Amino acid sequence: MAGDPMRQNGQAGFTLIEGMLAAVILATGLLALAGMQAFSLGRNVDAKELTIVTNLAADMIERIRFNRLQAATYANIDTDVPTTCNAATMQVMALGDCTQWAALVNASNLPNVMGLVVVAPSGPAALSQTLVVVRINWTGAARGEGIVARNKTIAMSAIVGPE
Repeated sequence: MAGDPMRQNGQAGFTLIEGMLAAVILATGLLALAGMQAFSLGRNVDAKELTIVTNLAADMIERIRFNRLQAATYANIDTDVPTTCNAATMQVMALGDCTQWAALVNASNLPNVMGLVVVAPSGPAALSQTLVVVRINWTGAARGEGIVARNKTIAMSAIVGPE
């Protein structure tokens, strides 16, 4: 039955409806992909901010660990208050660390960034241990319309003991 005209017309190819359905499925997939791209970009911005502040906090803790015998002189460093890095009240190395760390925090390009160092005795007095808490506050980046910038905080703590 090679000459059957009905069979040849029924197998001719895609119809207009099939082509439109394929275009709708493709468009839906592309819209979903675009949405995931925006979400991924926002999470990358968050990760970058967290990396910056974590490195800043770890930097100050390492500075205090290196100068552990003078840990108490790092108490109440506040990057929003320039007078906390005071040559009259701080040991020389702590003053340099305070000044350099405040400059690093302010140069981080994070909106409304502020660093704070709290130092307090910890544990039995015989152990001479010190609890160091470094807290950094900043305003998270606003991404697009409808997403409000939020205040964020990270705190890192360590126990510093004598040598």
